[in-house]
Amino acid sequence: MQPFKYKPPRVSTGELRTPIIFYKYQPNDGPEPGEAEKEELYRCWAKVDQVWLRDLELAKSNGTLSDVTLTIRDPMGDFKPSNKHYLSIDDAFYKDKRYNIKAVQPDLQSRGYINIIAGLTE
Repeated sequence: MQPFKYKPPRVSTGELRTPIIFYKYQPNDGPEPGEAEKEELYRCWAKVDQVWLRDLELAKSNGTLSDVTLTIRDPMGDFKPSNKHYLSIDDAFYKDKRYNIKAVQPDLQSRGYINIIAGLTE
């Protein structure tokens, strides 16, 4: 029998330090193309993962300027992020940038968290 060895969780609540805001957009009124911010849907704290080389290669292949991976607590029905939503990261480095959500997936190592992959929109 293998002895028990404690493995700490990959993400802890103390690492969720960056506030993020989810938005819903709507098409612009009139003949001009584009979208405008409609309403704020949800606010929470997130862990913004550092960018890896594979993430940069994925961003290049998708045609986006940059991708970011976020980890948030599972809202448990209060809010369900989807690829129709946008998000902003409340940090000086990410100021005035809106990210379109590309993928939302549960964190299989820690069931209480969700991983979000978002790409910068221009």
